Amino acid sequence: MTKQTNILLIYTGGTIGMVKDYESGALKAFNFKKLLKNIPELEQLDCHIDTTSFDTPIDSSNIDTIHWVEIASVIGTHYESHDGFVVLHGSDTMSYSASALSYMLENLRKPVIFTGSQLPIGDLRTDAKENLITSIQIAALQERGKPVVQEVGLYFEYKLYRANRTTKINAEHFEAFASLNYPPLVESGVHLKVYKEYLLPKKRVKKFFVHKKLDNNVAILKLFPGFNENLLKSILETKNLKALVLETYGAGNAPTESWLIENLRKAIKNGLHVVNVTQCSGGSVIMGQYETSEQLKKLQLISGKDITTEAAITKLMYLLGSEVSTSSFKTVFETSLRGEMQ
Repeated sequence: MTKQTNILLIYTGGTIGMVKDYESGALKAFNFKKLLKNIPELEQLDCHIDTTSFDTPIDSSNIDTIHWVEIASVIGTHYESHDGFVVLHGSDTMSYSASALSYMLENLRKPVIFTGSQLPIGDLRTDAKENLITSIQIAALQERGKPVVQEVGLYFEYKLYRANRTTKINAEHFEAFASLNYPPLVESGVHLKVYKEYLLPKKRVKKFFVHKKLDNNVAILKLFPGFNENLLKSILETKNLKALVLETYGAGNAPTESWLIENLRKAIKNGLHVVNVTQCSGGSVIMGQYETSEQLKKLQLISGKDITTEAAITKLMYLLGSEVSTSSFKTVFETSLRGEMQ
């Protein structure tokens, strides 16, 4: 007999964990200890499911780095006793949280699947049940006694994506997330279709480690026509600012105004790490392709390549928390650590 897979369900908060009180019409937190009673379909899954919840479930808009550490710590505590993990999370900041966890869980050899829903689990037309059931099923997938997925993923509306490749694109449709620069890892139809060629390659076994130190002295600045020097200075002169994600146009382009270049040059000289990412949902930064990005290339801005803003800002927090040296910071950031960039 094959050993039954143990899955840990971690509820942080969000719509997926809500049920409607039909008398008042209000939403209230779901009691996950009564999971099987409310979702009897889970009994058909060939796995054992344990559950744990945040003491106080939170709306994902209130998620902070301390909550990422809490999620990572729970996974670390149960890493040896469980074969896979499903994190239930509000959709608004799910891509940020899932991206952060991908960096924090070093040498991960088991699936950590983030999921949520657009409608509460007790709603008549809810997407919560399918997202939850299939996420558990994916987390339980084994081949020759080893997990099929060995990375942090995000499952929503029939597709599992690499978590640090995702961004939320819609607040109303069930298909709330997209991964425009990387294909799905798994698709759910009549059968689960696993695209093994897109999964992170299996590496030689190294000790699993949870990084719990993040540095949030970072910022995101989005360029727009009319963007001015006063605004730029107010950001660059922020106390203790260590890194900046600069959302530029197209393939990494920015105005050629001398004040922009000189202020960035001064900030970089003073030790600020500036990462160039594109505002476009898909595509990549290619500095030097156009005249409007040539000066940024000369400034030695860090190229975000095809990374998402969510993955870029959390990668900065992780690298700063890991105290990567200034001399190697650019090289390390431009290297794909968890499959977050090409």
